[in-house]
Amino acid sequence: MKKKEIVFATHNAHKAKEIQNLLGDAFVIKTLSDVGIHEDIPETGETLEQNALIKSSYVYNLLGCNVFSDDTGLEVHALKGEPGVYSARYAGHKKNDKDNMSLLIQNLSNHTDKSAQFKTVISLFWEDQHVYFKGIAKGVIIDQLRGEFGFGYDPIFIPNGYDQTFAEMESQQKNALSHRGKAIQQMIEFLLS
Repeated sequence: MKKKEIVFATHNAHKAKEIQNLLGDAFVIKTLSDVGIHEDIPETGETLEQNALIKSSYVYNLLGCNVFSDDTGLEVHALKGEPGVYSARYAGHKKNDKDNMSLLIQNLSNHTDKSAQFKTVISLFWEDQHVYFKGIAKGVIIDQLRGEFGFGYDPIFIPNGYDQTFAEMESQQKNALSHRGKAIQQMIEFLLS
């Protein structure tokens, strides 16, 4: 049986490999670079859903292939959902994780409510249908960076029911709990159904 190809609208080979491992042998994940798209697709949406759709529809309209993309944001309750869709560039267009975390900790310093949630939205074009998948991980923000793993805000986010940050968890444990892991699991169930 021929493996089905699906393009992941990212240049991040690490993320693609992670999803390839979750999908198993039935599918082959290709990155944007693998299909000859070398430019960055601008994320100009005002919501995670819009950004995910912008990236997946760009590839779908260009190549007419099975494709998915994701967008993730950290939504902090006391900051009315900030940084949200601007999570990667919260402290400026350099997209520096340490600067982003520092600004978030500073903006939360006068608030007692530190509750937050990570949200991932996946936009999938599959066999001429379009579907969204959403994953949410609820937790709290701490004011000290802890852990060596992960990326983004992982060192200051503790998921509910745990005492470790995402950056202190091994990838297998984090993937089972994380927003991205939950959204990907829904997509895998859809693809394998």
